[in-house]
Amino acid sequence: MIKSMSKGELSQLKESLLRQYDSYKARGLTLDMSRGKPCKEQLDISEELLSAIKSNNDCFDSNGMDCRNYGILDGIPEAKKLFADLMEVSPEEVIIGGNSSLNMMYDTIARAMLFGVDGVSEPWDKQGKITFICPVPGYDRHFSVCESLGINMITVPLNADGPDMDMVEKLVAEDESIKGMWNIPKYSNPTGITYSDEVVRRLAALKPKAKDFRIFWDNAYIIHDLNETGDKLLNILEEAKKYGNEDMIYIFMSTSKVSFPGAGVAAMASSAKNVAYIKKKMFAQTIGPDKLNQLRHVRYYKTAEGVRKYMKKHSAIIKPRFDVVLEALSKELGDTGVAEWFNPNGGYFVSVNVENGCAKRVVALLKDAGVAMTGAGATFPYGNDPDDRNIRIAPTYPPIEELRIAMELFCICAKLAAVEKYLEA
Repeated sequence: MIKSMSKGELSQLKESLLRQYDSYKARGLTLDMSRGKPCKEQLDISEELLSAIKSNNDCFDSNGMDCRNYGILDGIPEAKKLFADLMEVSPEEVIIGGNSSLNMMYDTIARAMLFGVDGVSEPWDKQGKITFICPVPGYDRHFSVCESLGINMITVPLNADGPDMDMVEKLVAEDESIKGMWNIPKYSNPTGITYSDEVVRRLAALKPKAKDFRIFWDNAYIIHDLNETGDKLLNILEEAKKYGNEDMIYIFMSTSKVSFPGAGVAAMASSAKNVAYIKKKMFAQTIGPDKLNQLRHVRYYKTAEGVRKYMKKHSAIIKPRFDVVLEALSKELGDTGVAEWFNPNGGYFVSVNVENGCAKRVVALLKDAGVAMTGAGATFPYGNDPDDRNIRIAPTYPPIEELRIAMELFCICAKLAAVEKYLEA
């Protein structure tokens, strides 16, 4: 344990770490672990998707609709069926969007701000302060959506089995300004944890003071297993129906990290009542998303099982990258006491908690040596990590050899920042 060293031992270790750090800095590195982007190999395996529609005679959906033309607001039938099977809902509970589920989440909140959630409740924008519950550490883009729309954010701890439900239940029962809650329930960004059955059941059974409260269930990594035995997630919509709470649930997913991030297909699911209301409001917004892209994806993957089998190709590409990260952390930091992390079974990130007060220093050291990371604090609303300790590692994009170098340097920086803190104490 580094913390138990004497001042003299710490000073010697600091000198050694600085020498190692300077040797890496002298290489002139330009490495990027800042975003959870698919690597080139992942994009390349989807090449045949581009030619999944063979000719002009191949542009018709199962109802004979010409997908080159206007129409079909909520998605072609076979795309709704595909996503319904992936999300374990019925096709009538699905709306197909463009390439971005984040776009659908933003639209859903903006719609609630302008019109309310159901045509009966008052628009959120006319109700004064609006608040969302944000489990932390969490996804920076969720927080950006709230911040851009002037929505207040309250944090609750994200534990190994999901958000602190005692806090969540108390907050929603007492505060009518709380209208929403963000969730990434499977392989959460960034921690990689999956919500337990108990947590899902408690969320589904919530009794919020605000009758227009909504759970935003961002199932971005629902099919992104790294191992043969992936985590299992309970179906929240089915659980919510047991309590008459199905209108409380909005579920989102996309193929952004399945096919092409810039040209995938997104979808949302909710109760039949919510879907009917959303479609009514969408009528003035759009004549429909890219139906050819929907058709292209259905022709290529065919079924939900086809998508799941295809995801094994992604796992084969990115699991070795996760192994590099986790092996480096275990080897270099495992017995130092300066960091802790969770070994995920899937998703796109590894979340590391370094010594309190050191995350910004670690990220700055890495930046100065040519390694770009997600900013320290980004996994908390307003970029404010109160303990300054959480760092999100995105292993998927860099080539493995570059990733190995970046992780060697990361571990040096984590130890160096901790030693500096201990010496100042």
